[in-house]
Amino acid sequence: MANPAAQETAAKTRIITHMNNDHQDSLVRLLEHFCHLPSFSARNARLTDITYDNITIQTGNGFGSYSHSIAILPAMTSWADARGKLVALDAAATAGLQRSNITVKKYAKPTGFMAVIFFLVVFTFVAFSRPANFEPGSWLYDYVWAYLPGFAQSRHRMQPLALFLMFGIHGGETAWMIKSRLGKHTVPTFSRLWWTWVLSCFFEGTGTFVRFDRIVEEETRRKEKLKH
Repeated sequence: MANPAAQETAAKTRIITHMNNDHQDSLVRLLEHFCHLPSFSARNARLTDITYDNITIQTGNGFGSYSHSIAILPAMTSWADARGKLVALDAAATAGLQRSNITVKKYAKPTGFMAVIFFLVVFTFVAFSRPANFEPGSWLYDYVWAYLPGFAQSRHRMQPLALFLMFGIHGGETAWMIKSRLGKHTVPTFSRLWWTWVLSCFFEGTGTFVRFDRIVEEETRRKEKLKH
């Protein structure tokens, strides 16, 4: 005869493992909405316990760990209710935060033409990072601009303005990426994935939006297929 206590423990363990492995983004949203944690603080969320009327989520960093409790109302009557209750909590958090139910969990690197554009923009940033790059004696001048002295001279004069405009334009694009894409699709602030998208957008610009939106479209289609 099965041991009821062992069955309870096994059911709880399955739920906790499943949430941590497959729905960590949901835990982040729960903390942001119900516990009012900023995305940065919630980024390492882990479900540590669940009862019929409560879930406990732990966050932590190098300075310590913290536990946060969220009530399940009305309480469950069995573990069979867990999926529905957790889905409902996440739906409430998603709506309350005005988020998409599509989470972006990966980065797509530039390829083909986008990779060429990425390289050219990075090269331009390096070239305009200081006036000396357009002067004889610098590596860029000796190996590149020496063959285009007139171009180097004109770019030397415009270097401060060009660098200012580049930072302004690309900084604006990056700010829009953070506001319109990363937060909306639950990419935790200051996480490794967040920094990868941010830095890529800063140097590349438009191509980053194209690849990000492509991931969202692919994930949307995948979710739609699961419904049928």
